[in-house]
Amino acid sequence: MTVSPLPFPAAPTTGEAPRHEGLTVFVRGLRLEAGIGVHDHELGRLQPLVIDVSLELEPAPIERLADTINYETVAAAARAITAAGHVGLVETFAERLAAACLSDGRVRRCTVRIEKPGALDGAAAAGCELVLTR
Repeated sequence: MTVSPLPFPAAPTTGEAPRHEGLTVFVRGLRLEAGIGVHDHELGRLQPLVIDVSLELEPAPIERLADTINYETVAAAARAITAAGHVGLVETFAERLAAACLSDGRVRRCTVRIEKPGALDGAAAAGCELVLTR
C-alpha cells in the first residue's frame, strides 16, 4: 500500500499549475512604549501602543526567508520610529511605518493599525488605521 505524504487524496490534474495570487505577511499586537501625543500631559513620557501591520506582497514562490518580508524587519522599523523621538499623532506614526514598509519593492499595499490604550476614557483603545499602496 502506498501512502501519500500529504493528508489530501490525489486529485485529477487539469494541467494547470496553481497560480500565486498574493501573499500577506502580518505582525499583530506588537506592543511598544513610545513618546506620543500632542497634549501637555503626554509630553516627556512614554505611552503604550499596540501595532498591527499587514503587508500585501507581489505574488511569487517563497522558498527562503530572502523571498519574503521578515517579521523582525517590520518590528525593527516600528522600534526605530519610537527611538527617533516624540511623535505627535498616531496617524503620523502609522504613516512613517507604512512608508518604511513600502520602501521594499515587493510590498504592494501596507495597512498599519495603531491602538493607543488608555487614550480615551471608557474605551479599550483609540487609534487609527492607515492604508498606503503603490
